[in-house]
Amino acid sequence: MEPLEIDGREVQTSASFGIVLSPNTFERAEELLQSAAIALHFVKASGRGRFKVFTPRMLEHAQERMTLEQEMRQALEREEFVVHYQPIWDLSTSDMVGFEALVRWQHPERGLVGPGSFITLAEETGIILDLGRLVLERACRDLAAWRVGDPSARRLFMAVNLSNKQFMQHSLVEQVEDILESTGLPADRLKLEITESNIMVNAESALVMLHRLKALGVQISIDDFGTGYSSLSYLQRFPVDTLKVDRSFVGRLGLDPENHEIVRAIVALAHSLGLNVVAEGVEESGQAAMLHKLGCECVQGFFFSRPLEHAHAAEAIGRMPER
Repeated sequence: MEPLEIDGREVQTSASFGIVLSPNTFERAEELLQSAAIALHFVKASGRGRFKVFTPRMLEHAQERMTLEQEMRQALEREEFVVHYQPIWDLSTSDMVGFEALVRWQHPERGLVGPGSFITLAEETGIILDLGRLVLERACRDLAAWRVGDPSARRLFMAVNLSNKQFMQHSLVEQVEDILESTGLPADRLKLEITESNIMVNAESALVMLHRLKALGVQISIDDFGTGYSSLSYLQRFPVDTLKVDRSFVGRLGLDPENHEIVRAIVALAHSLGLNVVAEGVEESGQAAMLHKLGCECVQGFFFSRPLEHAHAAEAIGRMPER
């Protein structure tokens, strides 16, 4: 659309449309309006400034989303969400140095459900705030308990992902502080992971939040590094400890020379800023060998270990050599 001039300022507008075609089978005006609203929702989800024509499949999808949302809220009440722990390894010593906490849904009918099936909707509906707090609290409590039961666990850190909505909460710092105090986990044993894209949505606000979190004594990691856009000037100002190389780069190591150079550049950039590097999604010995040669300190992935249930994670700690 052509820009408008209002009070001497140029204003650019756009429009999105949800359309229901005639003839149709609707008997009430409410059904017609609901169907147009559903089509409009699909437009907004795909980028706005467009139009979509309503189809019966859209209604089915909306009903499935509503059912899933209701099931997720019930799952929180019934404590069906569980936390698994994927070990993180030091490439130089082959020692386990920490875990990443990963949420799973122990569905009463579908069994163990991975986050890919529910995290996006949890973000859209705000359920992620309660779910994220649950994961953070449980992960801190578990590591604190392991530290009491096994001295080897005192060398480990716990990495926990923060969603965009969690990271933008004004009460996040107080929430993290309360969880650390209630669980007894030392702050420096918690590593909060925030994706590069979430940080850069509002870099100035993110900078303030990161400094507040860092003041608690926790570690900060930029997750999925390289998949978004980071200003080097901001990266120098962010109080972070770790850059995490995205699995999309790790998976192409040895297959794509340009990709190899990208990983080399990420590692070099991290080291120039005094940061360490964790590579995720390592599934082959060759990938681990190349990452070690490039100077990457730590790795995680199926080649070393799949995510472990609570009891198996405790067993893995018990197998750690004494130091």
